[in-house]
Amino acid sequence: MSKLVFKIAGMDCSEEVAALKRELRPLVDSEESLSFDLINGRLTVECDGVRCSSEAVRQAVRLTGMKAVPWEDHVSENRHAPRGWRESSRETLCAISGVCAIAGLTCHLLVQEWQVWLPLTLGLLLISTIAGVWFVLPKAWYAARTLRPDMNLLMTIAVLGAVALGDWFEAAIVSFLFSLALLLESWSVGRARRAIRVLMDLSPQRARVRQQGIEIDQSLEMPVGDVPLESIVLVSPGERIPLDGVVVKGETSVNQAPITGESSPLYKAPGDDVFAGSINNEGAIEIQTTKRAEDTSLARIIRMVEEAQARRAPVERWVEQFARYYTPAMLLAALLVASLPTVFFEVPVRQSIYNALVMLLIACPCALVISTPVTIVAGLTAAAREGVLIKGGAYLEAPARVNAVALDKTGTLTQGRPEVQQIAPLNKHSDIQVLAIAASIESLSQHPIAQAIVRHARNAGVTIQEAQTYQAIPGKGAEAMVNGRRYWIGSHRLLLEMGHDDPEATLQAERMEDDGHTVVMLGAGDHVCGLISVADSPKPHARDAIESLKHAGVRHVAMLTGDNEGTAKALAESVGVDEYHAELLPEDKVTRMRELTTRFGSAAMVGDGVNDAPAMAASALGIAMGAAGSDAAIETADITLMSDDLSKLPWLFRHSKKVLSIVKQNVALSLGLKAAVFVLTLAGWATLWLAIVADMGASLLVIFNGLRLLRDSE
Repeated sequence: MSKLVFKIAGMDCSEEVAALKRELRPLVDSEESLSFDLINGRLTVECDGVRCSSEAVRQAVRLTGMKAVPWEDHVSENRHAPRGWRESSRETLCAISGVCAIAGLTCHLLVQEWQVWLPLTLGLLLISTIAGVWFVLPKAWYAARTLRPDMNLLMTIAVLGAVALGDWFEAAIVSFLFSLALLLESWSVGRARRAIRVLMDLSPQRARVRQQGIEIDQSLEMPVGDVPLESIVLVSPGERIPLDGVVVKGETSVNQAPITGESSPLYKAPGDDVFAGSINNEGAIEIQTTKRAEDTSLARIIRMVEEAQARRAPVERWVEQFARYYTPAMLLAALLVASLPTVFFEVPVRQSIYNALVMLLIACPCALVISTPVTIVAGLTAAAREGVLIKGGAYLEAPARVNAVALDKTGTLTQGRPEVQQIAPLNKHSDIQVLAIAASIESLSQHPIAQAIVRHARNAGVTIQEAQTYQAIPGKGAEAMVNGRRYWIGSHRLLLEMGHDDPEATLQAERMEDDGHTVVMLGAGDHVCGLISVADSPKPHARDAIESLKHAGVRHVAMLTGDNEGTAKALAESVGVDEYHAELLPEDKVTRMRELTTRFGSAAMVGDGVNDAPAMAASALGIAMGAAGSDAAIETADITLMSDDLSKLPWLFRHSKKVLSIVKQNVALSLGLKAAVFVLTLAGWATLWLAIVADMGASLLVIFNGLRLLRDSE
């Protein structure tokens, strides 16, 4: 199965998308093999190589009056070729149409007084009309041939009708205004497209790499795509960081706003993570790359924002379905207006036909159809600028409908960097022995508690040995061989499941948990070697974020954690959640999520670990804390917060409600203006030029209303 990508010239509205689907459907296995990016004019086809080929796709597209160009050729032309006729023809023909219409009107006004030759007037108006409908006629012909009326056919019929009635000036003005409307719509969509392209320009194309201790000369800088993993890259003050990595030398502050949306620069020292596209402020640093160019956080953001446009929101699907039945219905209504008044009310035939043409113009659903994808893309782009990565329009709408939110504890509500508080050796073991064995096992885990134990051991100068046959026990702990002996490490629950019951260990654990600590037990064979307690502090603004979440419309906030009861209770009271559930396994979190969904209708899960991924998948909306989150959680989640800033969570819910509100405003505005002109038409007060001005005005109003979302992050 191969994937072909094309630039579709002339794909400006979802009606063109519908036409393309009809012609391309016989070439592919299912409609899911076709993906349309209306904003960028891009078509992606999954081909099996038998019925479907590049030439077959281009031939099918030509039948619709549009043109398909392989995406690579389109990118190459835009990069190397100057802007020429192909790129500027729409603007040129629109200008010709406008100039000739004005010149024709001028001649028309001078006919009586100056006896200007009448054919000159008609010639100018004819040129204006042809130039205005030049790009519309092929699509109108396709719509007529397939008996599927669309806005192009409606407009063409209206123009031809005006010509047939002898209203040459109105035909020219309607053609020009419609051409101008399409041009302005194209510009408006380009505004959203350029906003996305800004993301692509964040990462530098080249990197300075130090190899074998020698810095490569600057003139021999490497393209970022050629930089191997674990290379040492030098970044000077003021430069953008070219690749994701870890600081190995130097200290500086870094502006991560383009990636994570964090407003303040963050201090970075050896051992700290940095992201491609972020800006190094004042210090020269060296980083060791951890991801290749195509796998960086920035690359993932760009890829997911582009893919998100193909995942349409429910309201987009509703609008497209509405337009599918609306246009033929309006065409039928126009036929009735053209005939019934003359038959039953003795209205002149010319007046009835004229009113029907006005109805055809105002019936064009493009304002309704184009506004929704522009609004959704603007919303997705604004969110990406804020460090909130949304996988599609469907998930952009989802937060507005969520009534309950469940949050993981470690790394979500807390700093995610717990520290060792106490070590309690048992059964003739020493502090050092307990810490050394525990650190040897935990060195193979990425869990924050495991990293806290390893960090404490290194700071204490304890030797960490290599553990063998390591095996994670999800939600409970792990076991491994250290110095030829098998040890297990984990929660009190794991102790009981192992069939052990140590009263002294249980008493010690209860005391530590009463202090709000998380307890890790280390055991070997049939006895407990010792206990290690760790504690994590809540994020500074966790309580404020939860309050803001409720102000944003969330009715209920819960905390789900695998931690012990005492620690969970202390944190729940500190941050102000409505309820909490402790000592949960991954499957228990899934059960709790289903209960929340049953109680509140729609529930979201926010987490950052592998253990949270099943609960995210079971929720109506999965949200991952991306900066320190696991790849499993990020891939499972529908939305990723690229920073650990919890304030982005209520921002997301407010943003979603705003997007949904603007979409509803656009639908009401589009249909409201059409209804008003419809009433004027029935009363005999509307004109062709008034109908096209109203349609153009509606299109521009709803598009610019949607583009307001881009100001959310500017």
